[in-house]
Amino acid sequence: MAGHSQFKNIMHRKGAQDVKRARAFAKLIREITVSARQGLPDMAANPRLRSAVLAARKENMPKDTIDRAIKKASGAGGGDDYAEVRYEGYGPAGVAVIVEALTDNRNRTASDVRSAFAKHGGALGETNSVSFMFSRLGVVRYPASAASEDDMLEAAVEAGAENVVSGPEGHEVTTPVEDFFAVRDALEARFGEAEEAKLDWRPNVSVTLDEDKAAGLLKLLDVLEENDDVQNVYANFDIPEAVMAKLSA
Repeated sequence: MAGHSQFKNIMHRKGAQDVKRARAFAKLIREITVSARQGLPDMAANPRLRSAVLAARKENMPKDTIDRAIKKASGAGGGDDYAEVRYEGYGPAGVAVIVEALTDNRNRTASDVRSAFAKHGGALGETNSVSFMFSRLGVVRYPASAASEDDMLEAAVEAGAENVVSGPEGHEVTTPVEDFFAVRDALEARFGEAEEAKLDWRPNVSVTLDEDKAAGLLKLLDVLEENDDVQNVYANFDIPEAVMAKLSA
């Protein structure tokens, strides 16, 4: 299990599925709200909003819920005012962790994140204290059925992508951040709507964890992801399959 993955699908996670679904929807609505407020409430003219709506559709959010969130964000008052904040620090075993949040109360969120690190064997650092260990890039994913490997590679290269990895599970196209929306739009014009399209942090070097250290780190990641203000969590760890199997038992 690699650390660039989002942690919402970790098998050992506790809690009822409906609670997780409600939390996921709340975070997606928050991203839609911020995206619509920062640009036009029109997906064709607002690349970030398009990405937010695509993520919501992937989680099977009803169209009416998406439309209400956009309408509320673009209306008078617009609801809560959220700020984008990034936190960086170290978890157990020196694993580097990046936390992205959308918050209407910076003091509350900072306190919660700092507390999570402190209680689970980590320490919150300054901005840019660990981000240099990661690469910031755009990621566009398609199912394998969307195109042949050659067609996807050709289209991605023509669009200005940086790399393409194709296999039985699908195609993953990576791009420089500044070219992300242009590449996504070019691929969608040829192959239809992407399965997933987002900006990502990818670790340049990963820390391999044993069972004890992995258990401690996963507890920290769980607590961070369960925070309503936290949108995304990234970390530069790797857990061998044998260790993950024990933790998931």
